[in-house]
Formats: sequence, C-alpha cells, structure tokens
Amino acid sequence: MNGWTPRTVAAALILLTMPVAGGIARAADAARAEEIVQGQCAVCHGADGESSTPAFPRLAGQNAVYVARQLAAFKSGVRRSPTMQPMVAELDASDFAALGAWYASRPTHVHPVDDPGLAFAGRALWNTGNVPAGVPACATCHGADGHGDEAIPRLAGQHALYVVRQLKQFGGRDRTRDNASMHLIASRLSEADMRAVAAFVSGMK
Repeated sequence: MNGWTPRTVAAALILLTMPVAGGIARAADAARAEEIVQGQCAVCHGADGESSTPAFPRLAGQNAVYVARQLAAFKSGVRRSPTMQPMVAELDASDFAALGAWYASRPTHVHPVDDPGLAFAGRALWNTGNVPAGVPACATCHGADGHGDEAIPRLAGQHALYVVRQLKQFGGRDRTRDNASMHLIASRLSEADMRAVAAFVSGMK
C-alpha cells in the first residue's frame, strides 16, 4: 500500500463496505415490508400481492414509486378511502418506500379473461384509442405491455371490475388529485368501452 495515506485508506474502506451496508439496509426494508404486509395488507391484497377479489387491486409487480406515492396520498387525504386511511395512519415515508419495493418484487401471473370477446374489443381501444370520441390509446401512457412507470400504474393483470370502478371514479371526479389527465379521458369513455378495455388488461401479464 505504498503511497496510501490515512485518508485514502479510510475512503477505500468506505467504498468496500458500501455494498454490504446497502444490502443490510435493503434486507431490513424488506423485512419491515413483510411485517406490514402480513400484519395489515394481506387480508385484502393477498399474502403475495395477488388479491382474490376485485374489491381490492392486485399489487404484485406494481411500480414501487407509484405504490409509495399512492400510500402517501391516502395518508394525506389527497386520495380518499375509508378502508385505506386507517391502514396507513401509523406508517411513514420509509414504510411506503419499503412496501413499494416489496410489491414491485412480487411475481406476476397470467389470469384468465372472463369474456374473451369483450377483451378483443378492448384490445383496439388499448392500442389505438377511440379517435371520434377524443380518447387516446391507453398504451400511450401505460405502455404497450401495460406495465406503466413511476407515475403511471401497471394495469396488466389487474382485476377487470377494479379497473372499471377506477375509471368511473376518474370520470365522475371522485379521484381528483392524483392524475388529472385521466379525468377527461375517462369522462369520454362509455361504460361499454370501460368494460372492454378492463377485460383486455385483466389478461395481460
């Protein structure tokens, strides 16, 4: 170590220990998320993020930052839900980030489509939109694969009835603060369009 000074030795030690420290921190976050999920979230969203009822969304594979942002919105009251508000009341930003990462890491599954004919109609709306009605292609924002990004939710594999319910909430301005662009889009969708595109995304992976 000829030419090394105490300062360079200290810097090298910090660099060497950073991956280990980072791994320990991630493991601690994952353990905290697992504790919260199994203690609170699993009842509605399933033990692995695969809820069995369309009353609650599937969260497996959902974007981590999007999950964290929605949890924060529930806590602040920006997004209202009598079910979710009590669930997040005692959690903080670090918990939200840990939960987002945990759900993002869960494996996703292919789910059977209840109405293939309806899903076929929804494919066109997803890929090309409804030009006469002024509705852009859903894939423009949510991605061709339906996986979204940090600001846009993953819809692939989501419960069809849950998607319809959220579209109606956007169209009726019941969800007013988290995605303004969806208000106009959803308001231009007929219920038949909502059901069709929801059926299509429910079968995506």
